[in-house]
Amino acid sequence: QVQLVESGGGLVEAGGSLRLSCAASGIISRINDMGWYRQAPGKQRELVARISNGGMTNYADSVKGRFTVSRDNSKNTVYLQMNSLKPEDTAVYYCHVQYVRYGDWREYDLWGQGTQVTVSS
Repeated sequence: QVQLVESGGGLVEAGGSLRLSCAASGIISRINDMGWYRQAPGKQRELVARISNGGMTNYADSVKGRFTVSRDNSKNTVYLQMNSLKPEDTAVYYCHVQYVRYGDWREYDLWGQGTQVTVSS
């Protein structure tokens, strides 16, 4: 069973920083893209940051220059360093991975349990 375990969320003041971690475990042939999405109450889920197996990154315009996504392939872990946090960053952050199983060409999606990030003003 493949699982994603997220950690690092919490309550911070505006201008503060948090670092989210997401570790994948289980039998996985290959992890392709890894990324972070967030969803605030009453709002649509949105992409925050994504990183490919080769290290190519994409960011939402609202977080460019403030957030940094990285991955450690030896640990099957993706990170999101969040600096200069704003109240509008408040949301549940979900880790997401695309992976391939042994003997299967298909790409599967897996979501973490979510971690709450709250930024006070």
